[in-house]
Amino acid sequence: MTASTAASRKTLSKIASNRLQKELVEWQVNPPAGFKHKVTDNLQRWVIEVNGAHGTLYANETYQLQVDFPENYPMEAPQVIFLHPAPLHPHIYSNGHICLDILYDSWSPAMTVSSICISILSMLSSSTMKQRPEDNDRYVNNCRNGKSPKETRWWFHDDKV
Repeated sequence: MTASTAASRKTLSKIASNRLQKELVEWQVNPPAGFKHKVTDNLQRWVIEVNGAHGTLYANETYQLQVDFPENYPMEAPQVIFLHPAPLHPHIYSNGHICLDILYDSWSPAMTVSSICISILSMLSSSTMKQRPEDNDRYVNNCRNGKSPKETRWWFHDDKV
């Protein structure tokens, strides 16, 4: 989690806590294929192991997602980033920030951690090239002071990678 998010993070609301406990139980019973929740005692931050799908550019590769939940989840999207090293992908910055509309403008309270994971795996699996976004260096430099990806005004223009 970034410094700005850590300073503003508050305790989960009862609704958020109940929802996350429900999602965690569902995950334990029926985890999405290719993902493993790393068990901790912190309900507000999940670390999830991502395994690249077979037959894709990311097959046999493993990455970690960090999911930080805001106090009013699910009304507000969680912050989702890749921990270092982030996969080489045209929509994933070297600092782990992910340009994916459902994490920002297209978020819906009906979405779950599982649906986020499936969307991220789909994004990875459909990629035809392993490279950083064109503006990676500029973007990462602008985020050096702990800027959250949720503070970015993303431009969702390219869904054919």
